[in-house]
Amino acid sequence: MQLENVDASFLSESTSYFPYKMKKRTTTPLCQTVIASLCLFLAACGGDDPAQTTGSSPTSSSPSVPHSYTIGGTVTGLVSGSQVTLVDNGSDSITVSANGTFSFAGALVSGSQYAATMDAQPMGLTCTVTNGSGTVGTVNVTNIAVTCSRIEYAYVANAGNNTVSQYTIGASGAFAPVTPPAVAAGRNPISVTIDPTGRYAYAANEGDDTVSEYTIGASGALTPMATATVTAGTQPISVTVDPTGSYAYVANSSDNTVSEYTIDASGALTPMATATVPTGSTPYSITVDPDGRYAYVANYSDGTLSQYTIGASGALTPMVPATVAAGNLPFSVTVDPTGSYAYVANAGNNTVSQYTIGASGALTPMATATVAAGTHPISVTVDPLGRYAYVANFIDGTVSQYTIGASGALTPMVPATVAAGSLPYSVTIDPTGRYAYAANEGDYTVSEYTIGASGALTPMVTPTVPTNEPVFVTTTYAATQ
Repeated sequence: MQLENVDASFLSESTSYFPYKMKKRTTTPLCQTVIASLCLFLAACGGDDPAQTTGSSPTSSSPSVPHSYTIGGTVTGLVSGSQVTLVDNGSDSITVSANGTFSFAGALVSGSQYAATMDAQPMGLTCTVTNGSGTVGTVNVTNIAVTCSRIEYAYVANAGNNTVSQYTIGASGAFAPVTPPAVAAGRNPISVTIDPTGRYAYAANEGDDTVSEYTIGASGALTPMATATVTAGTQPISVTVDPTGSYAYVANSSDNTVSEYTIDASGALTPMATATVPTGSTPYSITVDPDGRYAYVANYSDGTLSQYTIGASGALTPMVPATVAAGNLPFSVTVDPTGSYAYVANAGNNTVSQYTIGASGALTPMATATVAAGTHPISVTVDPLGRYAYVANFIDGTVSQYTIGASGALTPMVPATVAAGSLPYSVTIDPTGRYAYAANEGDYTVSEYTIGASGALTPMVTPTVPTNEPVFVTTTYAATQ
């Protein structure tokens, strides 16, 4: 404490500051300095300030509030109209209806535990949660990953025992039977198709001139509709549904017609006002382009393709010209997913015809009109991305495999064929484009393949699954709403 320059002269002039009488006398400078310093010391300690002796406590600072952090991540694999509900720690829920990031409403302080789970699997999808649990640190949690994939089913028309076999398609592409493993169809079912929504199935029964109609349940199992069959023409052999799911068409091989139907909200078929339209001789296959504007029929006996426009009501109208030439005994016709090219398996001369599709829907043979196939090719299909084509060769028990060029022309792969079972009757690709299947009528099996990066087929670890004289196989995504 500094003692210099303190003016304590006021003390020398008065004795009223002390409780006893002092004799007035002249103080020395040293005394004055000490007394002044003492007063200043007492003042600094609060000794003379009543406000400092009332017992009031000093002001204390407020405790800090812990910081909270959000819990979230990313959802992928949802499709239009689907949603997934997630729950954190059993109570904080959020419903996500689009792919992208999400965040739970509640935030947690550092050191808290979080555990994100799914409330229920969305319809038609299988979703998994990774990085779903942990301890909150000092940043927002953003790495929870919800990955969804679509469920797939497969159906096989068994001419041998008048049934349709039904399967789920596993993550590896292998078939697993649904419960029950098969449902009754009409007599001698030759083909089966699924509507675009994945809710309804239809089988063409060659032996009793009918079409079986089914609803598809949540497990993929088929249930006959209240009206289990509708009448078709004579010996119906091929059935297809347009991309809108509004119309169905059936090729009737013995009366040279196509039956045409509307599909109501329950999936039931109703014959159109004009119940049939004429085709060429012995129509064996019918397909519709991806935009639902045109239909094509392979006429087995006269070596032609019938071509039609599809009107606003779904009715078929023959184009001009009504037919174009194909190869010998055309058995199957398909259109690529872009709607730009058509391909026909010609059983009689072991070729595949290839066409471009014009602005009006009319077919024009490519510069190289045909490419070689195996022996007696009777089914042709194209993968969902339009990169590869595959053909089932009935007599030699193989599947031909091709790449599709920029012009739509087919080029055989190396090797050009892979082995199938005995008498492969049809070939198809799953909706993801990763797996292929061939229905082998001769040995009562379905061959299963993976599709490699180059499009080449490789038999799965379990190369076949048993059925009962299968003649047609198709696959579909499960319904999602």
